Amino acid sequence: MIGQPIRRTEDARLLIGHGRYGDDVVLPGMRYAVFVRSPHAHARIVRIDTVAARAMPGVRAVVTGADYVADGCRPIPHAAALLNPPDLVVRAPSPPVVTEHFPMPTDIVRFVGEAMAMVIADTIDQAKDAAEGVRVTYEALEAVSVASASLTDAAPRLWPQSPDNRCVEIEAGDRAAVDAAFAGAAHVVRLDTHVQRVTGVPMEPRSLVATHDANAGYVLYSGSGRGVTKLQADLALTMGVDPSRVRVQCGDMGGNYGTRNFFYPEYALVAWGARRVGAPVKWRCERLEAFLTDYQGRDLTVRAELALDAAGNFLAVRGENLSNLGAQTASFVSLHKGLGLLASVYRIPAAYVHGRGVVSNTVPTTPYRSAGRPEVIFVIERLIDLAARRLNMDRLDIRRRNMVPPTAQPFTNPLGLTYDSGDYPRTMARALALSDWDGFPARRQQAKQHNRLRGIGVANYIEVTSGSPRERTEITVLPNGRVELVMGTMDSGQGHATSFAQLVGEWLGVPHGCIDYVAHDTARVQAGGGSHSGRSMKLAVTIIGAATDDIVAKGKRIAGALMQVSARDVDFDVGIFRVRGTDRSLDIFAVAHAAATEATLPAELRGPLMAVSDQTLSVASFPYGAQVCEVEVDPDTGRVEIIRLTAVDDVGRAINPMILHGQAHGGIAQGIGQALMEDCSYDPVTAQMRAASFMDYALPRADDLPSLTTELSEVPSPTNRLGVRSGGEGGCTPALAATINAIIDALREYGVDHIEMPATPERVWRAMHGASAAG
Repeated sequence: MIGQPIRRTEDARLLIGHGRYGDDVVLPGMRYAVFVRSPHAHARIVRIDTVAARAMPGVRAVVTGADYVADGCRPIPHAAALLNPPDLVVRAPSPPVVTEHFPMPTDIVRFVGEAMAMVIADTIDQAKDAAEGVRVTYEALEAVSVASASLTDAAPRLWPQSPDNRCVEIEAGDRAAVDAAFAGAAHVVRLDTHVQRVTGVPMEPRSLVATHDANAGYVLYSGSGRGVTKLQADLALTMGVDPSRVRVQCGDMGGNYGTRNFFYPEYALVAWGARRVGAPVKWRCERLEAFLTDYQGRDLTVRAELALDAAGNFLAVRGENLSNLGAQTASFVSLHKGLGLLASVYRIPAAYVHGRGVVSNTVPTTPYRSAGRPEVIFVIERLIDLAARRLNMDRLDIRRRNMVPPTAQPFTNPLGLTYDSGDYPRTMARALALSDWDGFPARRQQAKQHNRLRGIGVANYIEVTSGSPRERTEITVLPNGRVELVMGTMDSGQGHATSFAQLVGEWLGVPHGCIDYVAHDTARVQAGGGSHSGRSMKLAVTIIGAATDDIVAKGKRIAGALMQVSARDVDFDVGIFRVRGTDRSLDIFAVAHAAATEATLPAELRGPLMAVSDQTLSVASFPYGAQVCEVEVDPDTGRVEIIRLTAVDDVGRAINPMILHGQAHGGIAQGIGQALMEDCSYDPVTAQMRAASFMDYALPRADDLPSLTTELSEVPSPTNRLGVRSGGEGGCTPALAATINAIIDALREYGVDHIEMPATPERVWRAMHGASAAG
């Protein structure tokens, strides 16, 4: 069962319309919430007049941030901190500044779309009408949206506790060794770039319903990728109650990859609103609101340099990373998690990275698929292509000569991360073979005959999967022929119900279809870290393995007692307990039935046949791989077409290859989307969002992508019993670099050596003609 491409058991229900998403929740007596949002990026709140709105038909409440504070409610507990992957040591000259994030501000608004007031009415239309009646008087303040501008003396100061807008500063590596290496280098290449801001644009915008009962407490129907227990704990903190008085239920979730992993203001406000009006309250995010308020990702400004000797050997790498945190310090993960991987899969003797995070009048940024890693891989792979051009070396040869060999594993990189295992040259070689790299010159010549510029690019990558280290499972073998698997992860499309069941089915020897997955209700789930950073399968292997081991051990004792032999004489295989050397046996469900009903069993063996595994595992693993991208550029318009894309990802062990290929396809689409078209663009002066609809924020469509070629490599990681590394983020991590490297290769005759993302037709055309004119 492990390693088999079993079709996702979730899909049949979803495809016939039997899914249950946030907007499907309808409760008796439900009211509707609408938010009045700021049109200013930075302003002082002078007055909020709610008198007219309160008098409108159907209105139950019109409340502001002042009301929230007066009711004793608390700020959002983002708890941003430097939570490093194991082995990575970062130095911080001073403690990070963590801003206080109230769901509705009482004094200063800091980004366009921030909630100023909440209207609750009997119908959604009545709530919208009343929201139009709320009058907010603002005193506009100067705004800043660009991270580098936020650090200047002329920039407005967003928070008094951060007088220079800098909230975090960290460094890693050996600066002295790096400076010495650069001083003696034969060649130095430099890259100044900006990895632009993007957003998750999930198919299903956020939606939630909250209820409150004086005796039972709060119930929240919503979804968070960090898991229902984290959302329960955070909501309890904002409402000032014990977590036992909060229940969180989540149905299906139409998209995430980081966008929904953090606590949103609306979670607290709608729950508080339900308490205020004494009725269930529903809020459904509209697409405009999603563009304005969904947490965003990336937005990293980088200055990096690579030092080489005359033969093309890497000597040192250094970088200056500036992260735009947005209006609140929701997370520092994207800055510091990528910092340790600047050396990637290459033997670079010395490295140093200095990172800073600043606030600005934009939506807060949080980890978005493969947080920090696509950015750093983009930087190092672009540096390598620049170095190959500078030294007139083959792009593949310079990579091969500097790649960490499998014999050097485990390998500690110059920033302190210890890679567990891997064969990096093999994945690159396989990607090159699958993409027919050697046949590319002929394809380039053929494209030229049709007035097309064809280019090809390669990018290697490595990432670190860590995330929240605690995970819990509860597995029960039921007498009725079912097995219940309770987990603290959160499925937003990853196929957990299928792949986790494959583990249980393999180790308990039960049919795949008899396993019920439970993860989305705090009435059942006691602990867990949710889904992020490729943690779910890696931790599931360990805790499900431990729990099934305990069930088998207990089952042997019960079977031995029933068949009047020692447990040492009982073997277990494919769901059957058998007395060794005989034909006497009991299947696992018969043993579970006996445990539940047989009064003659010893007391310690009676009751459910179940086990719990609750573990904290601060162990990282390191997925890696390679991508080859082939593009054609129309020289008349600058339009880029992806012709071929090949990806090889080492996942350690593939539990379900079909699901992993799907994950790779989705990640590649996200990476290509950022490389070519996606951009959360803000006006640099007013900090107004310029991409607040699908008219301005472009997503890749099916006809923007070719048929993708993906392959899985399986070099086991030593960190868990199956060698799993995880595979949900690899498609995205190298795609930025592979795509841009291919475009630059296509434009080589124009003298273009770099292009910023997104590589829109206009940007490509201007790069071609600007470089041509300059050359």
